Amino acid sequence: MTGGASRLAVAAAADAVFAEDGALAAALDDFEPRASQRKMAAAVAGIIAEGGTLVAEAGTGTGKTLAYLIPAILSGRRVLVSTGTKNLQEQIFFKDLPVLRSALGPRFASFKAVCMKGRGNYLCLHRFDEFRANPTFRMIEERGHLSALEQWARTTDTGDRAELESLPEDLSFWSDVAATSDHCLGSGCPRYQECYVTRLRQQAAEADIVIVNHHLLCADAAVRQSTFGEVIPDCHVAIVDEAHQLEEIATQYFGIAVSNYRVDELSRDAERALAMRHSPEIDKTRVRELRDDVHRLKERSAMFFAAIDTSRFMLRSQSGASGPQDERTRLTPSFLQRIAEEGRDLVEALETLQGGVALLKEAPEELLAVGRRAGELREDLSRLLRADDPAFVFFLETRGRGVFLRAAPIDVSAVIREMLMDRMHATVLTSATLAVDGGFGYVRGRLGLRQASELQLPSEFDFGSQAILYLPRRMPDPRSPAFSEAAGREILEILRRTRGRAFALFTSYATLRQVQRLLERSLEYPLLVQGTAPRSALLNAFRTTPNAVLLATSSFWQGVDVVGEALSCVIIDKLPFASPGDPIMAARVEAIRASGGEPFSEYQVPLAILTLKQGLGRLIRHRRDRGVLAVLDPRLRTMAYGRRFLDALPAAPLTHDIEDIARFLS
Repeated sequence: MTGGASRLAVAAAADAVFAEDGALAAALDDFEPRASQRKMAAAVAGIIAEGGTLVAEAGTGTGKTLAYLIPAILSGRRVLVSTGTKNLQEQIFFKDLPVLRSALGPRFASFKAVCMKGRGNYLCLHRFDEFRANPTFRMIEERGHLSALEQWARTTDTGDRAELESLPEDLSFWSDVAATSDHCLGSGCPRYQECYVTRLRQQAAEADIVIVNHHLLCADAAVRQSTFGEVIPDCHVAIVDEAHQLEEIATQYFGIAVSNYRVDELSRDAERALAMRHSPEIDKTRVRELRDDVHRLKERSAMFFAAIDTSRFMLRSQSGASGPQDERTRLTPSFLQRIAEEGRDLVEALETLQGGVALLKEAPEELLAVGRRAGELREDLSRLLRADDPAFVFFLETRGRGVFLRAAPIDVSAVIREMLMDRMHATVLTSATLAVDGGFGYVRGRLGLRQASELQLPSEFDFGSQAILYLPRRMPDPRSPAFSEAAGREILEILRRTRGRAFALFTSYATLRQVQRLLERSLEYPLLVQGTAPRSALLNAFRTTPNAVLLATSSFWQGVDVVGEALSCVIIDKLPFASPGDPIMAARVEAIRASGGEPFSEYQVPLAILTLKQGLGRLIRHRRDRGVLAVLDPRLRTMAYGRRFLDALPAAPLTHDIEDIARFLS
């Protein structure tokens, strides 16, 4: 498909597809015409034809995926579709597009589509060959997974690890065989022509619909200048689904990070490259010197991260901090001074390794890649230790055994505008949750939208009959020590009336753990808890276990679909305000205040409203669903800003009587 069709032609063709006697009705047994879906399709067709930006909130049940896919296909242009999750990517590619291919008739049956994920999802054949020659396992039981990978590698056409459903999400040696850009040898790789990423690029260059996720979209833009960057071809139309996630993901990818994992991986890869069989012409003395350089790098790295640990614990003890060790701490001048000497030594060790590789004649591609990475790591670490860029916030993050020095942009609106709106003929930003206070002012500001058409479509579901909103009459202030215990008792009483079948979503692990302990003693229904199994396994267990209850935090607030009676209640403990102590949040609050704004009402409340809408959006996913929305936070009733939250929630009947829950569900 090439060229482009006019607005009127595409809009008319799309409308005909959605008609009561149209192509979708013929192809789908349960299809029903929806006015909101047709309205959105017409708006998407118009923006693709005429150019510009469309911001569209499409409430649950609108059918927004088909509402943008059909005009995208009918337009004849190459369209980039970016989703918030890999799950939605796969739904579009494996479910929605095959239906449309058969429904749209012979003229459009030949459109080509490709589903693209980040490089780390794909097997690198060259690294896999090397790993099989000298496998190293952190756990002995992983040997069986190597055999499964070998069998799969002989038959797979894509190299996408998602094809192997039995492969654990946390398989430790996957990082040793994945096709990450850090390890890519480019056209110098002996398996370049067979490479799955190479073939994916070729397929994408010929595709009409290119389906990515926001992580890949941002990673691609962040490394576009790199020869061995990501894989997205040039497109002139972009549709960003789940656009409410875009600011957060862009913040991750347009920052920099140096971690103990990153240095350790560089050291391991350098040792492997030096252990390879080299050409007779290579300078053996220089190779021995490089081994010494790597040994020095490992020593300096250990000293640097030990200095960070010592300084971090000193600061914690001085401030009286307690609680989980997983945390973010802003990098202050005094903290940086404490680690400055060890930091300079590590920078010097990286520079020595980079220079040593550059001096080695006849160096293999693997070693040249190590030198390039050492140089990039040196530059990133130097910038982090200076911490002098006012456009970034610099902080330390600890997560398990990982220690990360990070810099994140305070404002990504200009980056997003450059990445999307300025590059594209047309951009569509859509989600079920974009509007705050009845308009798009908040999201337009955060995403850098200067000019945009707007469309707000209500949910197709009848919340007046399908749901009730329960707010307890008496709950302690959520900032008081008594709140967690009171929340646990309230949740137990709610679950007894719903007979389980609920998500309880928390804003902190601390409250989750306290409630978990109470429910484990008193609840008669199966209890599933985030962290005890991979996310996908927990969701599958919830769907298949009668009367199950899932306790979870932020990662389950969005992108989770459970249709039917299995999920009959969503309980939220507190209004999901981001922690004011989080360095990124604090820096953004300071920036808004410095520019004369009021950060609480302009930023913190709108962000929390969108997060709450996402969490409550898990409940009603189908016209036949019925359920209870429960929010335990008394600030909905006691604080003036509570009205803004209530106005943003679905128009379900409100009750303070817990017995109404059982009556409604019966």
